[in-house]
Amino acid sequence: MSQLPGWLARIGAGITQVGERLDERRAEVAKGHAEPELPPPADPVPPTTYAPAVQQPRPHPVEAVPWGVRVAAEAGWRLLVLAGTVWVLMRVISAVQLVVLAFVCALLITALLQPTVAWLKRRGVPRGPATALTAILGFVIMGLIGWFVTWQVMENIDSLSTQIQDGIDELRKWLLHSPFHVTDKQINEIAKNLREAVGANTDQITSAGLEGVTVIVEALTGLLLTMFSTLFLLYDGRRIWEWTLKLVPSAARPGVAGAGPRAWRTLTAYVRGTVIVALIDAIFIGLGIYFLNVPMAVPLAVFIFLFSFIPLVGAVASGALAVVVALVTQGVFTAIMTLVVVLAVQQIEGHILQPFILGRAVRVHPLAVVLSVTAGGMIAGIGGAVVAVPLVAVSNTVVGYLRSYANALPHQQTQPDLAMAPAENPANAPMDEAPSA
Repeated sequence: MSQLPGWLARIGAGITQVGERLDERRAEVAKGHAEPELPPPADPVPPTTYAPAVQQPRPHPVEAVPWGVRVAAEAGWRLLVLAGTVWVLMRVISAVQLVVLAFVCALLITALLQPTVAWLKRRGVPRGPATALTAILGFVIMGLIGWFVTWQVMENIDSLSTQIQDGIDELRKWLLHSPFHVTDKQINEIAKNLREAVGANTDQITSAGLEGVTVIVEALTGLLLTMFSTLFLLYDGRRIWEWTLKLVPSAARPGVAGAGPRAWRTLTAYVRGTVIVALIDAIFIGLGIYFLNVPMAVPLAVFIFLFSFIPLVGAVASGALAVVVALVTQGVFTAIMTLVVVLAVQQIEGHILQPFILGRAVRVHPLAVVLSVTAGGMIAGIGGAVVAVPLVAVSNTVVGYLRSYANALPHQQTQPDLAMAPAENPANAPMDEAPSA
């Protein structure tokens, strides 16, 4: 019984705590029906501000242009500059056309005669006598060829005129009995028209004859210039080349110094090979028309030799001349046989002689030959047609070497000063020693 009050006291204390908790709960419920307690205010939000708009910078005009248009424009204005330069150069060349042709012909003759000068110098002949002897011998041979052709033509002109008249009569008879049904009246009308055309153009023919005198004077002047230029090129070609190199900018001088001897070797090989091929053509075609009893076979062979210096066009023209002479003098059968001989020799020349003699170093595509000969003939007549192909061959060699030189330049250590040493660089003397073809 003594422990009962303590037990009751603990129950009473527990009931008291429960009551207090119920009171606290009622107070909380009562407060729930009142205004909810707000959280403490946070920091005030500043008003929204807008930064001023920043304008993006415009791209550079070069960057705004498409890449293809930029490349086309860059190439276009450079092509315009090149075209203008070529036009100005052509105007200058046309103004001094006689001097340019004379100098180019002198270069071709020098390329032909220079190996002889080098051979004489190796045999102990001084440079002056070797140059004089070679030049005199070369010009004498050329003069004898011209005199021989003129002499043969003058000797056979009378008999040739008679044979031509007989050939025209035979051709007229053949046309009358041919399957083309040509009448005598039509032939007479053609002859009448030709006579009237000649009579109506008498003034033009006379003026052409007067212009022919001017042409003869210009030809003699060009011949003298060619002779003097050839002499100086044969005698002093080394120093002329060294002086020319001084005109080239120093940065491009090593490349030009290397391209010079290669261009000279190409030119020498071209001229030497062309002379050999022309000589073979003249001999075999001349023998063929001689055995066919075609008049003036020897002068025709000389014409074939000279015309062979104009590639493709010259061979066609000289062959056509031989066929025409055979037609009007010996008849249709002889003309056909002459044509067969000319075509056979030209086929042998094109497929065997030129690749074997000229080699791959100076080979030019036939399309390039035709275009260059045509352009040279339009610009400077026969002289332009003669020098067009060697110019293209030399340009091809120079461009190929400069391209290889530019590609190899970053991969090797170059020393321009040592490369240009006169005592060691063979490029300083492209016309002093005979280069190997």
